[in-house]
Amino acid sequence: MKAMLGLCAAGTLPRDEAIVLPGFARRVRLVFEIALFFVGAPLLVSYALHKLRLPLFYALPPILFGFFIYLLWDPTFLLRRELARGFSLGSLAAILGTFLVLGGAITYAAYVLLPYSFLSFPRRAPKIWLTIMVLYPIMSVLAQEFVYRTFFFHRYGPLFGDRRWTAIVTNAALFGFGHIIFENWIAVVGTFFAGLLFAYRYDVTRSLWAVWLEHSLYGCLVFTVGLGRYFFTGISI
Repeated sequence: MKAMLGLCAAGTLPRDEAIVLPGFARRVRLVFEIALFFVGAPLLVSYALHKLRLPLFYALPPILFGFFIYLLWDPTFLLRRELARGFSLGSLAAILGTFLVLGGAITYAAYVLLPYSFLSFPRRAPKIWLTIMVLYPIMSVLAQEFVYRTFFFHRYGPLFGDRRWTAIVTNAALFGFGHIIFENWIAVVGTFFAGLLFAYRYDVTRSLWAVWLEHSLYGCLVFTVGLGRYFFTGISI
């Protein structure tokens, strides 16, 4: 018997009632998965980066690829449906309006607290900065949002039932924890609050592209105004 979807991703298909309303054993298994994927994996990547000195470009893609394959093999998930989900002009206005306020606050804080590095990246290395502005949304943001929003809401949505804010806060906490690879509290705390916004946006739009756009705006801003140093491992290829 197929049950209502409940908390899910845009690509989630109708699922058996045992999945939508998980029993104790399945809940334990899902919690273990979360600990393995969203706590264990960042710790493993951090070890690979800072102990084995592997570049992030080498350490992260195999893990991201694993999440992607996991969903492709899931008969209750349809990638085409996830990618086809757009968002309304109202959502776009909300994204841009929020960015105008929060982005302005971030820019002002960077200007006041880090005056020597403010806008230093585009001024000193404009070609590299422009390359990051183009590639970061495609190669980094899309993968992050697919894992932390699409995968998380599809796979673990049933754990939370109708407790949407519990899911949002949990998602944001895991998103922030994932940034321990940068070994500074600004990256972790900053991405926790950003994760609250992104998880909320995905919850209300069920659109990967909506959160991709929003994440891209803030990420590009961070690199532009001089905060990129907190999101760099210091290990190059």
